[in-house]
Amino acid sequence: MVLKKNTIEQIFKLLDQSIQNPKSELVYTNHFQLLISVILSAQTTDVAVNKATKSLFKKISTPESLLKLGEEKLKSKIKSIGLYNNKAKNIIKCCTRLIEKFNSTVPANRKDLESLPGVGSKTAGVVLNIAFNKVTIPVDTHVFRISNRIGLAKTKTPEQTEAALLKIVPDWVKIRAHHLLILH
Repeated sequence: MVLKKNTIEQIFKLLDQSIQNPKSELVYTNHFQLLISVILSAQTTDVAVNKATKSLFKKISTPESLLKLGEEKLKSKIKSIGLYNNKAKNIIKCCTRLIEKFNSTVPANRKDLESLPGVGSKTAGVVLNIAFNKVTIPVDTHVFRISNRIGLAKTKTPEQTEAALLKIVPDWVKIRAHHLLILH
């Protein structure tokens, strides 16, 4: 049974009061670095991503600079992160597509973002929310579990959970609901 509207409102009021200035813990300086960080964050922690990208982002701030680094050097920079071989391959392909199709600019819509290698629904949602201030509620494992555990949703997939949350989360908190649920 999904919770009543006033209970949902109360949950988000309490989360909003207890978690001051909810935001991503990823460290980046531009939309491209954010995209790369979010791709790297799949199945690992933001802390681990930040450790791996600290030296990488001193040299890399554009798709061109990352391509110039090359796949093997990228792998050596991110080898502390799980699935680094696949992530490096996808990031190189992503950079190529950003250059060829999007003039080296991170797209500001879900369809174009999801056309990039290594970018799925969650990654696109996080980038849209953080970089472009769009109302999305990206659902990773944590948001999926907590939403179902406390009764915000009763769903079987992250996509179903996102759709359910977008319907029930109060408008005043939607832009930061993802962060509130993760940080909770």
